[in-house]
Amino acid sequence: MKVLIVGSGGREHAIAYCVSKSRMVDEIYCTPGNAGIAEYAQCAPIGAMEFDKIVAFAKEKEVDLVIVGMDDPLVGGLVDELMAAGIRTFGPRKNAAILEGSKAFSKDLMKKYQIPTAAYENFTDAGKALEYLETVKFPIVLKACGLALGKGVLICNTPEEAKEGVRTIMLDKKFGDAGNEMVIEEFMTGREVSVLSFVDGDTIKTMTSAQDHKRAGDGDTGLNTGGMGTFSPSPFYTKEVEEFCNKYIYQATVDAMKAEGRPFKGVIFFGLMLTKEGPKVLEYNARFGDPEAQVVLPRMKNDIIEVVEACIDGTLNQVDLQFEDNAAVCVVLASEGYPVAYDKGLPISGLEEFKKHEGYYCFHAGTKFDGEQIVTNGGRVLGVTAKGKDLKEARANAYEAAKWVKFDNKYMRHDIGKAIDEA
Repeated sequence: MKVLIVGSGGREHAIAYCVSKSRMVDEIYCTPGNAGIAEYAQCAPIGAMEFDKIVAFAKEKEVDLVIVGMDDPLVGGLVDELMAAGIRTFGPRKNAAILEGSKAFSKDLMKKYQIPTAAYENFTDAGKALEYLETVKFPIVLKACGLALGKGVLICNTPEEAKEGVRTIMLDKKFGDAGNEMVIEEFMTGREVSVLSFVDGDTIKTMTSAQDHKRAGDGDTGLNTGGMGTFSPSPFYTKEVEEFCNKYIYQATVDAMKAEGRPFKGVIFFGLMLTKEGPKVLEYNARFGDPEAQVVLPRMKNDIIEVVEACIDGTLNQVDLQFEDNAAVCVVLASEGYPVAYDKGLPISGLEEFKKHEGYYCFHAGTKFDGEQIVTNGGRVLGVTAKGKDLKEARANAYEAAKWVKFDNKYMRHDIGKAIDEA
């Protein structure tokens, strides 16, 4: 079959790698793709939000299946457009992608269906939000309601910081229209865990757990980013935690979406906080996490196309989802200055080294071709992933592999997976 992947980041590269291993696939296309994805796919320079062009391209190439990787096109309704054109597509429709597209919607859903989450209030009026801040305990969390590339969350320790945060999100519109509505939420403490899951509208099958590192600097300092590295599995995601989540969070979310007339087919990403009172939902995403996909997908034993087709067809209950009994760590190589300002177009060397080693991967996030040369083209440039028999070995392997790659202004955190030592 012919498969089209929509997106251009490390997540889509990890998906393309898995699709390339499928015995069912003859040709892979990607819009717009990147220099790494080009190894597996024919990339076409069509933006992820150019829905008409994507539909036309899929028809022209007689594509059998489309996998939408990115949040913006999912929330914008690309799946609906492709399905209307008679093209099989993996990902939630627009009315289900709202699970990620509106934090106010997802918080209200959890409240209604008693899914454990932090106490909160929603606001569309900055004045009312400022009044509400007079009544809360600090620290407090402010969240821009819409999509903000994983950056629209502010943790405020004082009333002054919180008032400034309301101005930043709702009045200055630092995160654009995502800040038209805002959630003010209690601050939860505990370990964070990410769990990705396949969903077919009724059945949910969870993947192996992971943990992301959001802050730009070592020791969780600096600005929030799209993710500086991940490890999988999380040693804090115990059998007891999994059983609780199965009972009160995972299936409950799928059932809630169905009850609301918004059946969810695709991937639900559960961002969890393991609090003293038990696991609670921090956030939902309506797609594979990035960089979480870069440590989870290489450990999946199943043919990804078989799983994706089962989600579309509503037969996921017949799939035995399996993962390797090992570990993986991803270290993101970024451009110095990310997430604020950084240079692009810098030549990258050392990528060929990964071909020589089993269990090592270099997923491209922000790269492009300049003639024959691969150059940097983003803040997060590459995700260097390595497997190991356990987390400590995988971490050592990933940091060793990170040395293979060279480009000017290469920047990375040196403490990805530090929590492993505390488990």
